[in-house]
Amino acid sequence: MHIHIVHAHPEKSSYNAALTEAAFEHLANAGHSVSKSDLYLEQFDPVERGANYKNRADRDVFAALNEQRHASGNDTFPIDVQREIESLRSADFLVLQFPLWWHGPPAILKGWMDRVFVNGGLYSSRMRYDTGYFSGKRALVSVTTGAPQKAFGPGCRGGDFEVMLWPVHYSLHYVGYEVLPPFVSYGVQGHGYSYEREETLRERLKQNLSNWRGYLSKIDEIQPLKFPGWSDWDEDGRALT
Repeated sequence: MHIHIVHAHPEKSSYNAALTEAAFEHLANAGHSVSKSDLYLEQFDPVERGANYKNRADRDVFAALNEQRHASGNDTFPIDVQREIESLRSADFLVLQFPLWWHGPPAILKGWMDRVFVNGGLYSSRMRYDTGYFSGKRALVSVTTGAPQKAFGPGCRGGDFEVMLWPVHYSLHYVGYEVLPPFVSYGVQGHGYSYEREETLRERLKQNLSNWRGYLSKIDEIQPLKFPGWSDWDEDGRALT
């Protein structure tokens, strides 16, 4: 397969960077071709706005859907967006690597989705969900958090990962990906927050990297998350019972 990793962390010595490096090396050693977008290193602009479009569909009123559809039909996307779109189109498998910040992804990754998952090109009124552009391809979220695993779950103080990652997972499903269960790296502590001794932390995070490689070795076998498709709704978009 060709696998593309989107890395969203600003520090090159971070544990997120270690996870990305481990994934890149492991997948390449397994015989896959691997590419990477490092959003902070590349200074990707996450803000969708009219100034991004030189050949405007409407110069008086900016509507992202309208301008994206127009750019899709005329091949006039900004260079940074076009590069990201081509990376997605060429990949069989997508990995998103990021830390959990304020119970969601960093703004740069949300903005990447705003600008790169383009109307008209990667989705339309009928080209979405189980008939999406990336139908038949797979995606995986790898996320880090500072708190220990026992702090997370329904009703827990850290929140429920199923809920916090739902916007990212559902957006991937929206453009057609089969979405695998996330790989969560818990307890990446530091900077005033400590839940265990430093020596046990190092050993646990080292083992976590090994678990990550093991997870990546099974990406063809893991069952994806379940989402509703077109056959599950009526014509008004309400769930069929």
